[in-house]
Amino acid sequence: MRLAGLQAHLQQYGVGDWSRSADLFLTPAWCTQLAAHGFVERPRPWLPMLVDEAARAALMLPLAETGDGLRSLSNYYCSLYGAVGHGMPGPDCWVALARQLWRHPHGAILDLQPLADDAGWRLALERALRQAGYWVDGYFCFGNWYLPVAGVGFDAYLAARPSALRHSIERGRRRLQRHGGDRLTIHTAAGAPLDAAMAAFDDVYGRSWKEPEPSPRFMPELMLLAAREGWLRLGVLELDGRPIAAQVWLVQAGKANIYKLAYVQGFERFSPGSVLTAALMAHVMDVDRVREVDYLTGDDAYKRDWMTHRRERTGLIAFHPLRLRGLLAAARHYGGKLRRRHREGVAPP
Repeated sequence: MRLAGLQAHLQQYGVGDWSRSADLFLTPAWCTQLAAHGFVERPRPWLPMLVDEAARAALMLPLAETGDGLRSLSNYYCSLYGAVGHGMPGPDCWVALARQLWRHPHGAILDLQPLADDAGWRLALERALRQAGYWVDGYFCFGNWYLPVAGVGFDAYLAARPSALRHSIERGRRRLQRHGGDRLTIHTAAGAPLDAAMAAFDDVYGRSWKEPEPSPRFMPELMLLAAREGWLRLGVLELDGRPIAAQVWLVQAGKANIYKLAYVQGFERFSPGSVLTAALMAHVMDVDRVREVDYLTGDDAYKRDWMTHRRERTGLIAFHPLRLRGLLAAARHYGGKLRRRHREGVAPP
């Protein structure tokens, strides 16, 4: 099954255009974009399908075959990984998948991340893997800060933010107004203005503190895809005709994902990042009326000023104990956990 063919396959079961209600990172469009442009070395996908006609459910697990096992089709560009599709297949489907994995030439190790702990498909897969004979464990990936905003307007939201953040935004706005020549735009659709905004994003990113992208085509292709899909909110702040801050937000299924942001060093007195974030926050709250804003990957301290809630993304790893590669990997994994517990003075489970 090809990634691009999943939507048509699901429609055979009368589930409709389910991808409009799916998390952005769990859509066929995202998976196809990532596989095509998001890796330095293009992966070898393996896409097992779970179809349960009685439950009107069809899911695909996007995996990549690697030299040391099967891994999720995900990397640093992904803030969430999961099964792509609709519904929840019954236990027999998951048992059949686990048996496929057990027999797969690369099935000695299965490593999936980053995952939502409460995902129903994850619990079903974990049970099936254990039943098949795998040794299964979990691990921490990163903290994820987010903001539930259903029914909340931007003015009320901003009034509840820490005073230091509010003052930074206000001070930046005043300084930009006094300086003159500032311009803030938010782009959502394809066309000549978007082409100029994408060039501005590249300009800002190249003059910021950020390292160059490991896959240079990923961001341009993602912005074009996002414009076609209706996801894109590309904000650009200019001063004297030159961009000084740019951010890519992606809005899908009632959630605004703060995906990429950068500003030009040397303009900190204008608080360009905070001013632009505030403008995009107002747009997604008051225009898009999203239910959640997600700061995605990492526990960066500044995210706590903008967000109110934190959750953790974790990984699931499974070892085939009857294969040497799986047994050695399990020894390294569990041995490492015991050593860390020993150093921290925690009794082993």
